[in-house]
Amino acid sequence: MGKYFGTDGFRGEANVTLTPRHAFLVGRFLGWYYGQSPKEECCRVVIGKDTRRSSYLFEDALSAGLTASGADAYLLHVTPTPSVSYVVRSENFDCGIMISASHNPFYDNGIKLINGNGEKMEESVILKIEEYIDGKIPELPFAVRDKIGRTRDYSAGRNRYIGHLIQLATRSFKGHRVALDCANGSASQIAKNVFDALGAETVVINSEPNGTNINLGCGSTHIEGLVDTVKREKCSIGFAFDGDADRCLAVDDTGRVVDGDLILYICGKYMKSCGELANNTVVTTVMSNFGLYKAFDREGISYEKTKVGDKYVYENMQANGHRLGGEQSGHIIFSKYETTGDGMVTALKVMEVMLEAKQPLSKLVSEVTVYPQLLKNVRVADKESAQKHPAVLDAVAEMEQKLGGDGRILLRASGTEPLVRVMAEAATDRLCEECVDYIIRVMEEEGLVLA
Repeated sequence: MGKYFGTDGFRGEANVTLTPRHAFLVGRFLGWYYGQSPKEECCRVVIGKDTRRSSYLFEDALSAGLTASGADAYLLHVTPTPSVSYVVRSENFDCGIMISASHNPFYDNGIKLINGNGEKMEESVILKIEEYIDGKIPELPFAVRDKIGRTRDYSAGRNRYIGHLIQLATRSFKGHRVALDCANGSASQIAKNVFDALGAETVVINSEPNGTNINLGCGSTHIEGLVDTVKREKCSIGFAFDGDADRCLAVDDTGRVVDGDLILYICGKYMKSCGELANNTVVTTVMSNFGLYKAFDREGISYEKTKVGDKYVYENMQANGHRLGGEQSGHIIFSKYETTGDGMVTALKVMEVMLEAKQPLSKLVSEVTVYPQLLKNVRVADKESAQKHPAVLDAVAEMEQKLGGDGRILLRASGTEPLVRVMAEAATDRLCEECVDYIIRVMEEEGLVLA
């Protein structure tokens, strides 16, 4: 991770840690950088945004930077992050920009960069952008006269994305009552249109964005409202999206929350039965539940574990040719169709599994026993030393032996804070507590924990 850009873009509080100047300079550099390649047309960059009040501000600043460097900025307006990725790669744009802070509150915002292949921007380019922001790269030339770029309306690109989603469905959704929680975000422009077109009877909540209510007590991070709706409206299923609709969680017909791990299981099993699970492997992160791995073992499905972050999941999938991967949080990647997590695609694929199996979602996910999970953060002076200290490693080994292969221990350093996260998964909550507390006590006895 760089100075400004993390694993999911440049994120911060609007007009505080992320300012219009930052956005202008990002646009200036991208317009200049992609304008260097010899070609007849000028640089073309597509921009999408979510429903935050500040997204309009950053859209203008980015457009100004791009056009000042001679690039044309194509505006998708309010749209999901994955739609930007789709439009970039399907319509030969040089790169794409999404203005969103995903599941964060409305006063935060972010700039996500997407390369010409529809993937997250290469680290080498991001580092150059950061150097330009910090004045370490000489001032770039301004475009003049007829070389100045233009801003163009490109809502047609979003409509093509909607058409792409509808074409992915293998069956009609007629006869199914589906609840949709749009988080007052990007899905508000998309979800109902897609499900209505496919024949579902939709019950839509949190689809009236006002600039400040995105993710506010709703969406995939506050799914209790969708649970109530599914039960009250007697829906077959419900889907909750986050602010920029790149993640999706489900609620089954009984009101049970179906997280990313359970979605990976039912989709992985289904894809294997259809001969579509490349390498017979699903890519997960280290935070996936132990119960998921037990279920995969039972079904004869292999799996890989990456660091937390859909960026790392996709890199593993790309490097090894895997077709399915994702996170517990609902970032699910179907690489046959997308290069990033896509909440709408995830919802459509879950519907496909349910319809093809002719079983309710509650029945499909009942095959997985989710293990209790406990995670505690420990503030330490040195993250690496705390994780690798011999006494700590001995304590971890002792607890793993106590679990006897029916659970696991995980130590993971925070990427942004002086914290080590101690996690246990076991058959009971009490056993999780015992394991985590024992390891933390050892860390304290060895003087590794800050007061």
